[in-house]
Amino acid sequence: MAAGNGQILRRWPARWDLLARGRLTLDALEHLVSGMGTGVLALVALLSLVLTALICLVGVGLFLVPAALRGLRAVANRERARLSRWGTEEIIAPLPPPAGLRAALADPAVRRELAWVVTHASGGLFLGVLALTLPIHAVQDATFSLWWWLLPPGEASDATYGLWAVNDAPSALAVAGLAPIEIALTMIFAPRMAQLQAWTGRRLLRPGPDVDLTLRVAQLTATRAAALDAHAAELRRIERSLHDGTQNRLVAVNVLVGAALRALERDPASAKAPLERAQTAAEQALGELRGVVRTILPPVLTDRSLAEALTGLAAACPVPCRIDADIPVRAAASVEATAYFVVAEALTNIAKHSQARHAVVNVRRRDGNLHVQVVDDGRGGANEDGSGIVGVRRRIEAHDGSFTLSSPPSGPTILNVTLPCGT
Repeated sequence: MAAGNGQILRRWPARWDLLARGRLTLDALEHLVSGMGTGVLALVALLSLVLTALICLVGVGLFLVPAALRGLRAVANRERARLSRWGTEEIIAPLPPPAGLRAALADPAVRRELAWVVTHASGGLFLGVLALTLPIHAVQDATFSLWWWLLPPGEASDATYGLWAVNDAPSALAVAGLAPIEIALTMIFAPRMAQLQAWTGRRLLRPGPDVDLTLRVAQLTATRAAALDAHAAELRRIERSLHDGTQNRLVAVNVLVGAALRALERDPASAKAPLERAQTAAEQALGELRGVVRTILPPVLTDRSLAEALTGLAAACPVPCRIDADIPVRAAASVEATAYFVVAEALTNIAKHSQARHAVVNVRRRDGNLHVQVVDDGRGGANEDGSGIVGVRRRIEAHDGSFTLSSPPSGPTILNVTLPCGT
């Protein structure tokens, strides 16, 4: 998702790129601080394990091994939950560790957790502390001229990293020039440090292959159930549209034609009005029927490509929208129809709720998947509880695809969809 966001944001003005980088930095600092918290817990767990191992030399520590391993598992599960909230991959916690020492050491999950607790208690904690150093120094240097005179001369000069001595107000005021440099370094290195801090956890705490297979079966079962629910909901929607709309129009046409026939027997001139109303009702019924058919499978995809169909959607959108499509090979009709409906629903929500001035739709076919991204510069705050987004997610999950929505309160809103293209 981060790579896709970068490709889109480079097309926005520089201020959007700077705002996005600032949000990314704040997000990275948040994860680094939370990672520092789990690093402290990992250090406590590591010390308890070392202490238990030392006590085991006299035999008493064998009784403390199960408690120490449960503490290790609790800390590792805290890190798993943290990593699952940050990113698209959910790291499932394994079952409780075996009670016996030999069985616990033979458990691959326990061995991976032991390796993780050593690396995170050292490297993860160090990265968290290091990441906070630059922003704290930036605040300190920005306000240095207000309180430098309270410090002894030697300590005041330490704020300049040895570049110059602070002995008067101008030299103290010059220290504020270091703050933008420190902020820039924070924006450059904080996201990378957050990824490095999380790397060991994502590598060592993820489930084994057997658990992955079990989760995959559970995911496919849930996806199949969601697809059946989505199919049933779609059938109910079509039935309701036909029953409440088209059928009523056709009944009205039948009544009006019958009235016109009776009028022909009495006064042929009076038959014109009911015939005109019947024609209007028939045209309305035909329009509603076309609308229902269009929601089942867009006929525009039969005669035109997905890129051309999306261009038509963008032209009808009240918000200025640009389509950037690179689809060298067409996907299956159901995949293209799902992508079409996703973009249609997203543009409808943008026009109704976002107060956006611009929108961009990017469509790419890469590595056997169709990637769709919709970005707007609106007020943000979109969620998956309404605006048809739940239906969009169900459509995507029915194709075993992925769906992510990022919409901070101040925007921009970024919707990412990946659909397997098949063959």
